[in-house]
Amino acid sequence: METEEVDFSHLSIKEKAAELYSESLSGEVGFVKKAYEFVRDEISHSWDIQSSRITSKASEVLYFKEGICYAKSNLLCAILRSRGIPAGFCYQRLTLGDTPDTGYCIHALNAVFLKSEEKWIRLDARGNKVGVNADFSLTDEKLAFAVREEYKEIDYKTIYTLPNPKTVTALKQSTDLISMYLHRLPTDL
Repeated sequence: METEEVDFSHLSIKEKAAELYSESLSGEVGFVKKAYEFVRDEISHSWDIQSSRITSKASEVLYFKEGICYAKSNLLCAILRSRGIPAGFCYQRLTLGDTPDTGYCIHALNAVFLKSEEKWIRLDARGNKVGVNADFSLTDEKLAFAVREEYKEIDYKTIYTLPNPKTVTALKQSTDLISMYLHRLPTDL
């Protein structure tokens, strides 16, 4: 399903998907891995680079080459859907810092159905850095963040077709990413 945020019929998305597909060596799985690694590694996480720019639509994220997890998950979903790969959204409730007293936020990632494997896998294209090492795997999830139940963090296992309305609203109603990231991220689904 195409939405304002997951604008997979946008020419730039279609062209990037075609380029990634042509560079992948092993069909569906190779394309999904290539697309995931592109979004994870080539699209900067806005907080990591301390950018104030807010991107939301997949085509914007691709154009500016930056976004937070909500935006990056929109881009990965759009690239995959543009090639007919079923993709959706998953969420985690995490602490903002190292302990619960720092507050909570919702973190976005993707789920992808691989027909050749006959299963869904979850992929976290947030972007790696010190302490964050997400990777593509068909067998063991390698997400950016491990959920710490003792801190009341939650790993929501539901796969959603659409981005969460609260994440979309946070992006649309903010004008400065740093301020939004510190004060206006959703804390629950």
